[in-house]
Formats: sequence, C-alpha cells, structure tokens
Amino acid sequence: MKILSTYTGDFLSLFYPRLCYACQKALVGGEECLCSFCHYHLPQTHLHKERENSVTRILWGRVDVETATALFYFQKGGKVQKLIHQFKYKGKRDIGLYLGKLLGTQLRDSPLWEPVDIIVPVPMHRKKQYQRGFNQSEIFAQGISEALKKPLLRNKLVKVNKTGTQTRKTRFRRWENVESVFQLNDSEAFRGKNILLVDDVITTGSTIEACASKLKEVKGTRLWIATIAFTT
Repeated sequence: MKILSTYTGDFLSLFYPRLCYACQKALVGGEECLCSFCHYHLPQTHLHKERENSVTRILWGRVDVETATALFYFQKGGKVQKLIHQFKYKGKRDIGLYLGKLLGTQLRDSPLWEPVDIIVPVPMHRKKQYQRGFNQSEIFAQGISEALKKPLLRNKLVKVNKTGTQTRKTRFRRWENVESVFQLNDSEAFRGKNILLVDDVITTGSTIEACASKLKEVKGTRLWIATIAFTT
C-alpha cells in the first residue's frame, strides 16, 4: 500500500509538481516546503545557543526575558521575506508548521530552552483572524509545540483592541499602537509557569514587549521569546 502511495505521488508530481516555497524549484523525494539547498542556505541565526544575543538586545531595559531567538535573519526582498509573505498572506499554513518544527528541533537540543513549560502565541484580534482564516503566530507555535512536546495555550492571552499595521511606524508609535490591546483570560493558567512567547517577526519588539509585560503581571512567570525572523 505504501509503495502504491509512493508511485501515485510520483505520478501526480509530473503534472502538479510540489515547489520549494523559497526558490520555486521542484521538490524531490522527502523534501517538504523547502528544497535541500534552501533548507541549508537560508540565513539561519542559531541565536538559540546564546543567552545574550541580537534579539535579546532589542528587549534590553524593556522587559525581563530569560533569552530570545529568531530562526532567520530577515532581509528585505530575500527568500525569508518571500516565505513569510506566502505563509501570512497566501494561506500557506504548512510553511509555518514546518518552520515551527525546524526551530523547535533546535530548541530541544539547547539546555537554555529546557525549562519551558508552555507555549503561548502572540494573539490576533478575532476580526482580523476571521478575515485571514488563521493566526500565523499560532501555526508557527504549533510546530514548536509538536517538536518540544510542550503544551500550546490558545485563547488565554487575547487581543481585545484592533491595531493598524505596524509597518513604517517609529518605535514609540508602535508601542503606542499596542500598549493597551492585550489581556489575560485566565491568569491562573500562567501562574508560576516558564512561558515561551511566540511571534512571527520581531522588528522594534513593541508587540512582544506589550504581550510580555502583560504575562509578567502574573506571579512567578518567566519568559522565553521565539520568532520566525528578526530585522537587523
């Protein structure tokens, strides 16, 4: 049966080839989402190995975190931007799940991330999530959750007010835009927990800061941060 399935897949790929989301070349064999070349040559940061790094420095003096990382460096016009665009705006959810598993596998091998108890995605406003059909941070977080075998907490941290796009806003304006829009539905779910807060892209850190500050209001919480990419 497995052999038949393999032959069927190979036959279909002749007419409907699966393409690498980063370079658009045909995928072969067991490749998933990315071809082997892009998988190994996209600009991964490997910052999960360092407690103090380029991502934690974005948050210095603003919110207390144990450590933070991003899977990729974000370069305007590069393959990472193309991946994220297809994930967020073209509905390619499998990209987010794949990247989450990729980062989760890396975190699993680092003692810096071993204490994490629960994984929490940065929420979207319910109307925006309805329009898009999914929360990209939640899909990415789901992949991390599956790799780490740690529970994913949905709908406990929520976004109660809509905000406009963060693009082209200054750091102060971004902070004003998100300062009062998040709340906790169940504070007890976070009490004493080591929380991995997950977002898609970190630029100025304003959204992460606002979410993290809300979570830090709960007694005994410690925070780790992970994103798909960060802008340099």
